[in-house]
Amino acid sequence: MKTKSFYIILFLFFCVHTCFSQEENESEELKVVTEEVAVKKKKKRNKKIRPYEPLAPARAAFYSAILPGLGQAYTGKYWKIPIVYGALGAGIYFYLDNNAIYNDLRDVYKARLSGEDPSSLQFPDFSDDQLIDLQRRFRKDQELSLLITVGLYVLNIIDANVTAHLQQFNVSKDLSFKPKINFNQFDVRPSYGMSLNYSF
Repeated sequence: MKTKSFYIILFLFFCVHTCFSQEENESEELKVVTEEVAVKKKKKRNKKIRPYEPLAPARAAFYSAILPGLGQAYTGKYWKIPIVYGALGAGIYFYLDNNAIYNDLRDVYKARLSGEDPSSLQFPDFSDDQLIDLQRRFRKDQELSLLITVGLYVLNIIDANVTAHLQQFNVSKDLSFKPKINFNQFDVRPSYGMSLNYSF
């Protein structure tokens, strides 16, 4: 009960405060002062604009296809080169590791089928069915790691191509898009709008 009365008193306090503040604002006069201000024209900066090269994206993609990371070096994004080699190296490592385990399991299974003693082989505790299941699993992991490595290689080429395209995209401060909120002079309601400005 005490909290309800506290909230009611707080609400009434804010209502009374708002009413008195509106009365004070209405009694003040609105004065408009105008001054003449000298307007300075902005000097355009002479930026070095690269000439448009239509073959630059294809060249960057070609360089990345020949040697991964070379397209990133061509576009000047040197920080991407270790990422490219790290990703491709991890994919190749997992492929080779899964391939080695798969070959070992396959060799042990073939040796068992030929009649060798299971205790002298590499995996003596596994049954034939377990060896078959493990071969399938590591074969699947091997193919998956190969697929991921090829995907990362293609992603390297796409990255070099897109970076070269975006470097030629002309982003100028002369072209701007700004949202605006204007207030109506008659009823002081906000009216929303957008402006597209281009300065020559």
